[in-house]
Amino acid sequence: MNTKLIGLGLFTLTAAAVAYYPLLTASEPAPLPVPLSAQGAGQPLAITIPQPQPGARPVVEAVFVLDTTGSMGGLIQTAKDKIWSIASTLAAAQPAPIIRMGLVAYRDRGDDYVTRVVDLSPDLDKLQAELFQLQAQGGGDGPESVNQALHEAITRIGWSRDPGAYRVVFLVGDAPPHMDYQNDVPYGQSLTEAGRRGIRVNTIQCGQQGDTRDEWQRIAQLGNGAYLRVDQAGGAVAIATPYDDKLAKLSAELDDTRLFYGSREERDRRAGEVAKAKVAKSAAAPAALARRAEFVASPSGTASLAADQELVDAVQNGRVDLDKLPAAALPAPLAKLDAPARAKVVAETAARRESIKKEVKDLAEQRAGYLKGQVKAAGGAKESLDHQLWSTVRKQGTEAGLSYEASGPSY
Repeated sequence: MNTKLIGLGLFTLTAAAVAYYPLLTASEPAPLPVPLSAQGAGQPLAITIPQPQPGARPVVEAVFVLDTTGSMGGLIQTAKDKIWSIASTLAAAQPAPIIRMGLVAYRDRGDDYVTRVVDLSPDLDKLQAELFQLQAQGGGDGPESVNQALHEAITRIGWSRDPGAYRVVFLVGDAPPHMDYQNDVPYGQSLTEAGRRGIRVNTIQCGQQGDTRDEWQRIAQLGNGAYLRVDQAGGAVAIATPYDDKLAKLSAELDDTRLFYGSREERDRRAGEVAKAKVAKSAAAPAALARRAEFVASPSGTASLAADQELVDAVQNGRVDLDKLPAAALPAPLAKLDAPARAKVVAETAARRESIKKEVKDLAEQRAGYLKGQVKAAGGAKESLDHQLWSTVRKQGTEAGLSYEASGPSY
């Protein structure tokens, strides 16, 4: 049972949409939208977030704005490794929130792309698959296209209009913004708009560059957020546990309980998304897959496991009447069965899923206890990225009506 604390970095994420449609686009330095009014751009706006209605599940929407230039390789790898830990940290509130996450990857003008936008979605497998494709390249001249990235995080992401949602952006990078570009929207104007929309903007500086520190602190101030700093290679905690391999296996077994329905085109689309996600998972460490199992087995992770067009979840929740689905809309294992046999397969699959979830929960509790002991033995981790994120989310989430009672982050 070897354990180790290694420097890792973070990226990653947040946010949501009432109408969910995942999106990955590349944008060149074409003129941006007409700048927002500069009125009030120099001062942070107070954010008042109404409390969730009684009985309603709270919503957490998180978007990570991540520098993907050449110096950020360590943090990009951390984003790939830690996505499920971050999601679990966000999901630790009571009652269990609905989690939606998104991403804006950015570089600079003249690179392969300026921004790539992945819209808010509860399907974190899809987000991980997009992260898997990111590589650290480009940059080299110091400042990057931070202004454009922040503007698109506020205006191109499909933030929901849920009045009680905790909406948050994490800007992660090591270089200051270009302030000399034409057709650019200065970050002060974007942050004014973020305040109007009830979106907090936190910053995570990688490294110790002085001009980046000054800009990141200013952005956090204007964004009603927090300023965090980690080493260039990162500062997250990574601990191998004796439970990782088994939980990783259970993660794959949960995936095997999914049955997708709909038109042939819809089922083909989902099959393609699943295949893409499978490639990303094959490259992930057992610890990451262990945390993935824990998240998708939780109430907040159900939407990530099932996503859209998943029959077992849809039947259980009354969104689909199995008897009324035409054979052409059924997954192959059910298409040739009669109605009672179809119902039996769905019921047995649902029972198997619940059994796996229970096993995951039991093992995850043991893993959490093991991790707590290892972190304590190493002298604690209050300076780690994990703990800094946890402290920020707990404080800001509480102000949005969420109750974070756990004593620390999900590693």
